[in-house]
Amino acid sequence: MEYKNIDILVDGAKATITINRPKALNALNSNTLAEIGVAFSELEASEVRVCIITGAGEKAFVAGADIAELKECNVMGAKQLAELGHELFKQIEDSVIITIAAINGFALGGGCELALSADIRLASETARLGQPEVSLGIIPGFGGTQRLARLVGKGRAKELILTGRMVDAAEALRIGLVEAVYPADRLIEEAGKLADTILAKGPLAVQFAKKAINIGLDFDLANASQYEIISFAALFGTADKDEGLTAFLEKRKAEFKGK
Repeated sequence: MEYKNIDILVDGAKATITINRPKALNALNSNTLAEIGVAFSELEASEVRVCIITGAGEKAFVAGADIAELKECNVMGAKQLAELGHELFKQIEDSVIITIAAINGFALGGGCELALSADIRLASETARLGQPEVSLGIIPGFGGTQRLARLVGKGRAKELILTGRMVDAAEALRIGLVEAVYPADRLIEEAGKLADTILAKGPLAVQFAKKAINIGLDFDLANASQYEIISFAALFGTADKDEGLTAFLEKRKAEFKGK
């Protein structure tokens, strides 16, 4: 597919998706959401195991949903747009691909929600994050009311969403909204290093661990623990388990095959 609003770079098992609408501060319109969805489907059918998501330019990761498009929505149009956003971000969240959001500037509204759907969030020192939708007379519509609360806690999520307040990178790190902060000129490099570290681990183990964490958050502890037990045991039927344990005992680097 020929993409108009995103760029994709694939380097072996590592990919980078760049939202490329700098004149609109990389705002997410319905076409951009659809392109990201197609891109993820294509990457999932490839050898890619880790994907970095970032924004073009120096100002914005994704500044939000496209306000001009929102202005034209009626009730049904807004419902369809929200469903598109939810479907995409659920696809990213559930993907076998590990996602790293490299937040290189403003991540507001839909941009913050995109970052929330990623597995790990890294921010530049210039990043600003928030859910300012109430200032427009609406609420987050791509999962922000749900994922933000699960990440930073109910009270903090309410404070941020109900005031529409932006946080800088330092505060985002302090409240657990991002996992690390780097100078802007090192952000993509550090995201790449993190991707390489993950790629060096057992592919099946990484996939199973991601799924166990995600599913466990929606289970009670007893059922979540049972899911972990089943996942742990299943990996003992894999060649990667044999390779990983043998390599450790032989004091060498494991050569995982994803089998």
